[in-house]
Amino acid sequence: MSDIRELQRGLGAVWSMNRPGGPPHVLVVLPSFSLGESFLSHYASRLPALEHRYLLASLMLPRVERCEMVFVCSEAPSREVLEYYVSLVPVSRRIDYRDRLRILAVDDLSHRSVAEKLLDRPDLLRRIRALIGGRPAFIEPWNVTDHEIEIAIRLDTPINGTMPGLWPLGFKSAGRRLFREAGVPVLAGCEGVCSIDDVCAAVRGIRAQRPDALGVVVKHDDSGAGDGNVVVDLCDATGRELTDAEIRSQLEATPAWYQADLAHGAVVEELVTGAAAASPSVQLDISPYGDVVVVSTHEQVLGGATHQIYSGCRFPANPAYSPDLAAHGLAIGRSLADHGVVGRLGADFMAAADEAGRWSLYALEINLRKGGTTHPYSALRHLVPGQYQPEHGSWRAVDGTSRCYTATDNLIDPNWLGLSPVDVIRAVSDAGLQFDRRSGTGVVLHMLSCLAIDGRLGLTAIGLSPDHARSLYDDTARTIATLTGPRTSRPVQRLPS
Repeated sequence: MSDIRELQRGLGAVWSMNRPGGPPHVLVVLPSFSLGESFLSHYASRLPALEHRYLLASLMLPRVERCEMVFVCSEAPSREVLEYYVSLVPVSRRIDYRDRLRILAVDDLSHRSVAEKLLDRPDLLRRIRALIGGRPAFIEPWNVTDHEIEIAIRLDTPINGTMPGLWPLGFKSAGRRLFREAGVPVLAGCEGVCSIDDVCAAVRGIRAQRPDALGVVVKHDDSGAGDGNVVVDLCDATGRELTDAEIRSQLEATPAWYQADLAHGAVVEELVTGAAAASPSVQLDISPYGDVVVVSTHEQVLGGATHQIYSGCRFPANPAYSPDLAAHGLAIGRSLADHGVVGRLGADFMAAADEAGRWSLYALEINLRKGGTTHPYSALRHLVPGQYQPEHGSWRAVDGTSRCYTATDNLIDPNWLGLSPVDVIRAVSDAGLQFDRRSGTGVVLHMLSCLAIDGRLGLTAIGLSPDHARSLYDDTARTIATLTGPRTSRPVQRLPS
């Protein structure tokens, strides 16, 4: 059995095969959310549906003709959901698509990552090895921890991701240090915070640097999707500056688990408010050879009581600053590549405009993993082949036309609880909203299994312009709402403009 360092030396050769016209190879898709217990428990029963988002990666199979995909998940998607994905494939390629997509479910709904569950199933590991059959193969993970490394070793297969030893590079404090070294601007703030006393000291420093600051955000070093973020007000509703004691009382009112995790490290940063503020992100690929490519930029849509929780995205980011966003992303990627980082990653930013409409960008954090923008980008990339042009901030299809999308994992209405995926798919199709290969526009659904859990689903609305994509998104929400008649509970959650 090889060790992981030996396996990784072979990653570049097999990774290079995963392209149109490449030689035969196997791709093992492992959408394993190997994060902290608090993160996993937060998503609880939704984990299998979140894993199913990455079925959108299977849409590569008609393009990458000699790839066989093994998709590992906690619970198998329903036959109706799989047939829906088949319907997105050209008719002439559907039989071939079915033959080259293998779904392996561990049949375990516990709140653990699918990698950890798979390690409890040596029979499935043997089956994956049999499916690989000695052919070139690699693992495409969501992120990489010791569990994913152990799977790679047992399968004797390299993994396209950042090794666990480099994971601290993605912590919030390390990110701020790396941004400064790369020449990328950051917000007023402080890293290496480990206690309420540290937070209070950081607040005093931010107030000295930014006297007009209305609040700060405290972010756990090792957290994701905004789950480790808490907003602390520095002024009350009348504009009066809060005292140190009042600020401390806000911090002491946070849950016990939050204060316990604070001891492991955090950052404190100025809260940027106002209408002329946005939350863009940039996504990068670092090849096994160290090449850095900007694959996309997005506007993140944040929700929750303090607007810190990721709920959706729009592609691409605002053209007023997307070229600068890409340039900053490239600088960050090159620095990370020098440290040995490999695979997909993203960097989140804050954008703020002054009174003259000039935008400034501030880097917030690095995510050394896939994220909420990965699967909608995958849908676009495989359904409307083309390339992101960072210098213009646009997607150019092979015919020269451009595309945009609006996407979410959180289209939700309690009245939709128990809706049949088949009924939703049919309604969207009957309304003329389903993705159409001839026009290269329309809606792609995902997370349909979540309808049975809490009346939630996800979608990516691909349009010719931002307004077109948004119109498709809104029309789809209205169409699904008609399936349940008049609503008696809270309305459909919509993405803000």
